[in-house]
Formats: sequence, structure tokens, C-alpha cells
Amino acid sequence: MNICFATNNPHKLQEVSNLLGDSFRILSLKDIGYEDELLETHETLEGNSFEKAEYVHRRYGIPCFADDTGLEVNVLNGAPGVYSARFAGPQKDSHDNIKLLLEKLKGSTDRSARFRTVITFIFGSDVHCFEGIIHGKIADQLRGNSGFGYDPVFIPEGYDISFAEMNLEQKNRISHRGIAIRKLVDFLKSHL
Repeated sequence: MNICFATNNPHKLQEVSNLLGDSFRILSLKDIGYEDELLETHETLEGNSFEKAEYVHRRYGIPCFADDTGLEVNVLNGAPGVYSARFAGPQKDSHDNIKLLLEKLKGSTDRSARFRTVITFIFGSDVHCFEGIIHGKIADQLRGNSGFGYDPVFIPEGYDISFAEMNLEQKNRISHRGIAIRKLVDFLKSHL
């Protein structure tokens, strides 16, 4: 069965494809002929996730899921949250985002944070949402070379290494996106 993952982010596609295995064929936006960036106009992860999935499903008529993910830092009242990708500006530069985050946390003893992913899956007229959360803390400097986004500064609870110091299999086993995707996979396998 073909299912579109409403993204052109190669890192996300790789993570999801590894988790889904051969049961479903995952198509990117590019695979279905859409190369623009999808709009994210809502103030919540849930709203953005739905907006993207609904647009692709309506336009292309294919089963589709979309995610939105945010890093929520306690001492910053949940920021950057829904603005994680553009925390340091519309250029969506991970290096700039991390630099700004570390500046804002300078001198803070509370570095607790969580990653939260919301996935919306639309199939026919059915809409289903799945959430994944992992708690952790923000390191005081970049650590590791793998992953993307805030991975070099996020240390998951119970670990002493960052997401960027883990291989993809380790990260997928515990990550917010991995948790949400496993919920989606369980749903797909039991309902489709």
C-alpha cells in the first residue's frame, strides 16, 4: 500500500522508512509531484500536523500522514515549541536555532526539556492522531555528528549521550518521532 509522508526532509523519511519496514511503501511529497513547502499556519503541533496531512490528502487523494515536532524547554515556558524550526528566524537554520537556544539557557540550572511529535493520518474520511514524547535535558554544548535539528544538544532522560551521538537505530528506539510512528504502524497493521 502506498502512503504519503507529507515531507521532503530526507532525515525524517529515512527514520520513518526504517520503522515501517516493507509493509507499506512510503512516498515523499516529491514522489507525488509536490515540491513546495507545506504551510504551517497554526499555533499548535496538532493544528500544523492536520493542516499538512489534510492538504495533501485533499489535493492528491492518497492516504497521507504528516508530523509536526517541537522542542519544549521548561525554563522557556515551552519555547521554542511550534516555532522550533524557525526559532532563530525564517531561514530555518539548525545551527542558528541551537546557538540561540544555548544563549537563552546560559547560566540556567534548569535545562529540562522534551521533544513532542504529533502525527495526523488521513485515510478516506478517517482522521487519526498519534503523539510521541521524550523527556530529557539540553546540553551546554553541541555533542555528536548524527541526526538533525536540535539532536546535538538534546540528551534523553536516562542517557548521558545526545541524540546526535546515537546511531539511527538507537535514536528510533526511544525518540519522540519513533514513539509516534510506532503508534501509527500499530494502527496501520491492525486496521489496514
